[in-house]
Amino acid sequence: MIAHKNQTLVRARINGEEVAFFCEPRQTLLEVLRDTLGLTGVKEGCGNGNCGACNVIMDGVLVNSCLVLAVEAEGRSITTVEGLAGPDGLHPLQQSFLEHAALQCGVCTPGFLVAAKALLDHNPHPTEHEVRYWLAGNLCRCTGYDKIVRAVLDAAEKMTA
Repeated sequence: MIAHKNQTLVRARINGEEVAFFCEPRQTLLEVLRDTLGLTGVKEGCGNGNCGACNVIMDGVLVNSCLVLAVEAEGRSITTVEGLAGPDGLHPLQQSFLEHAALQCGVCTPGFLVAAKALLDHNPHPTEHEVRYWLAGNLCRCTGYDKIVRAVLDAAEKMTA
């Protein structure tokens, strides 16, 4: 890392692309993703790691980007909700969320999608109980969780068929 006038140069792989950015040592990854890199799919809900709206996958591990300092991203691989869809279209999770109407206002949706992706990367055949347990760190104020759980289970089925 290179420091420059209270800022540090950080190099990371974000959504499959090599990225370099300057940040202050106190800035969170959430702030840099949204404000510096323009990845506004990552949402700030609580700012203290309790809602899951800012979930990202860092080196294969689900993390709350509001609790990670941006300088900790040095050399890491990060996936945000913007990195889920591919050139052929939506990720099966995104498609299932649409088909099951598993969203309302949308603030929590990116965090749920990223958390569900981390789950399916870890366990491609989860039970309903495992999905509910895995997504317990995500809060939604608009809808019940049943549609979200059904969408994750449907995507898992489609992805392993």
